[in-house]
Amino acid sequence: MMKTAGKLVASLSLVLAAACGGAYRSHPAIMVASVQSVSSSQIAGAEPTSGDPQGDTHVNYGVNPWVETARDHLSTFAADVDTASYTYSRRVLQGGALPSKDAVRVEEFVNYFKYAFPQPQPGSPFSVVMDAAPSPLSPEHTIVRVGVATPAKLASERKAATLVFLVDVSGSMDEPTKLPLAKRAMKTLVGQLRESDTVALVTYAGTTRVALPATSVEHRAQILAAIDKLSSAGSTAMASGLDLAYAEAAKGLRAGAISRVIVLTDGDANVGPTSASDLLAMIDSRVKAGVTLSTIGFGMGNYRDSLLEQLGDHGNGNNFYIDSDAAAEKLFTSDLVGVLEVAAKDVKLQVDFDAEQVARYRLVGYENRDIQDADFRKDTIDAGEIGVGHQVTALFEVQLTDAARAHPGSLGVVRIRAKQPDAGTADAATETTFPMTQAPAASFAAAAPDLKFAFAVSAFADLLRGAEDAQSWSLDDIAAVARETAGTSPERLELVALIDKARHLRGASATVAR
Repeated sequence: MMKTAGKLVASLSLVLAAACGGAYRSHPAIMVASVQSVSSSQIAGAEPTSGDPQGDTHVNYGVNPWVETARDHLSTFAADVDTASYTYSRRVLQGGALPSKDAVRVEEFVNYFKYAFPQPQPGSPFSVVMDAAPSPLSPEHTIVRVGVATPAKLASERKAATLVFLVDVSGSMDEPTKLPLAKRAMKTLVGQLRESDTVALVTYAGTTRVALPATSVEHRAQILAAIDKLSSAGSTAMASGLDLAYAEAAKGLRAGAISRVIVLTDGDANVGPTSASDLLAMIDSRVKAGVTLSTIGFGMGNYRDSLLEQLGDHGNGNNFYIDSDAAAEKLFTSDLVGVLEVAAKDVKLQVDFDAEQVARYRLVGYENRDIQDADFRKDTIDAGEIGVGHQVTALFEVQLTDAARAHPGSLGVVRIRAKQPDAGTADAATETTFPMTQAPAASFAAAAPDLKFAFAVSAFADLLRGAEDAQSWSLDDIAAVARETAGTSPERLELVALIDKARHLRGASATVAR
């Protein structure tokens, strides 16, 4: 590894040991590609992906191909509730540039937004939405939405939490949108915690140290003062941090409580003896420790998106990107319970299409969450984690058979396989099947508003990343769909503004660059 893995690796050493809570959930071929990418150019760093306007580093996971249903009627993938790709891309667009195609992950755009869900069916921990409608952009295709959600909890009902902030205080964090913003974000989170919670601070730069041992939120002023004292300077020390951060997290392990490490960094790194693949394996080996890991990225120029995403995935946590105080407020207030408390782990989704109804299909997004169909019922295969009150939405583009057009019917079934939050690696999962009983809407205009808006989000992301199927789509048309279904939601109206911004940046053609 070259000059980009160490600092994070060191820190991660720091915390990953501390955190490690999970393993990955990807198709083996994709996993190998992603680890190789991360340990070579993506982390070692020398060259950002082509077209990246800020010099940040991302991994290109490709675009899911069309699949003939008669040859493979199963689409299997892990749940994903990360949102870093959307907030990162938002910042780039608001700064007057288009994001790198490799920075755009469709599922993270779609899952940034909230949608309406019914109450869970009796005996199931999940709410499920399944609907479909003709595509307004490709008339010969139909859009299928599969949504899964867990019931929400009041903040007062969540489990007590032990949090270890692993904070990058190296010299590269000395920018207004990095350490100063990270400090304000931590203060926002601390402001939402209860007196039954505890917070510890571990920092890494030239040296690694415990800036604040585990402290009850009863002493909130002491915690805030410790955050205030953080300053950036120095390069990076590696390896030694790992045991230190894990030790701090392990001290807080208690029955019925949350124990989580939260890494705050720009993702930049220096060379060190621990490779990215070693680090990820290290996290995997700690999966039984009971400490989860989330990553939060800040800033631009040195941002290592691919590494932070994988760390959060392997840590049985999430990956976020904070670009503003408003983003920190959203993450650590309305979304806080879902960020901290896991409702279901190793969540796998499998859509079984009826070949008599669906001629072919493509899953839009989730390229690095693919799972082999044969591994769906292998409970030792890790998958995604869903937080309390979290939602997972996936969209498919399908081509119906002639028989289905003449006599619309059920397109197939959706299976969800998941474990209890405290289940071990070898514990059995529970499987629930939901038939897709609702036939596609007669027209896109007749579809549910949430399906329309989710489609607009996915189409925007698909176009930004240069997907072949989006080559002829118009940003004007996508903006019109988003505007129609945005209502008065500030977040949805913001998306409309971003589409308009991208349209302006692309020029009069309003279509993806060839």
